[in-house]
Amino acid sequence: MVPSPPIPPSSASSPWRDWQGSALVVGLGGIGRALRQALPIRAPQLRIWSAGRQAEDHGDYLQLDLADDASLARLAARAQEQLAPLRLVICTAGLLHDSQIQPEKRLSQVQRGALERSFAVNAFGPLLLAQALEAALPRDQTVHFASLSARVGSIGDNRLGGWYAYRAAKAAQNQLLRTLALEWQRRLPRVCVTLLHPGTTTTALSAPFSQGLAAAQLFSPERAAEQLLDVLEKRQPEQSGAFLAWDGQTIPW
Repeated sequence: MVPSPPIPPSSASSPWRDWQGSALVVGLGGIGRALRQALPIRAPQLRIWSAGRQAEDHGDYLQLDLADDASLARLAARAQEQLAPLRLVICTAGLLHDSQIQPEKRLSQVQRGALERSFAVNAFGPLLLAQALEAALPRDQTVHFASLSARVGSIGDNRLGGWYAYRAAKAAQNQLLRTLALEWQRRLPRVCVTLLHPGTTTTALSAPFSQGLAAAQLFSPERAAEQLLDVLEKRQPEQSGAFLAWDGQTIPW
């Protein structure tokens, strides 16, 4: 049995309770949907938007393909018109496996196409998302820009090998967003960039690889979302550029 989610905080206890503007959750997997449900409790005055590749018919949804420049351009235009001031962005989009690619167990399984697709979503996607949204970020208010990374993307923590494409793409995302954090500290010093490892969560992304894990090592999407928001609420702009686990612990690059 997956551990039950922690009791969510009331809006009165959240530092975001009085924030005005918009929040955007990118990705419609289990964690993305759970974040979309959890945020109104913590930031009741923010308009919560979501974005993903699927077609959904409601007013606070934006169709977005992070691997498509035209889609990103449409997002940029709409963000300036409707989302500004954008106070909180969380990118949960990720690609580990699908009908065409699987994590590699050995060198002979590495394929150029899988590497390119993994980098397009897991590495380039969050950076190009930041580029598309930059003009909608306020200059005089605190902003969080967070993206889901993964512990397996840590070079220092890699002791098992394998998973070439996913590991490398997440490591590249870490470098790209760390570099972004340093630039924004100069130009947009109120923005806090954070890379987050959510832990192993019961989602479609992790399902094929979590059967042997004990229940205590698995999180429901709802619990993962609450834990990630707990971490973000404690971050300040001067701490921008960190790579953190779900419990707030620093992960080596």
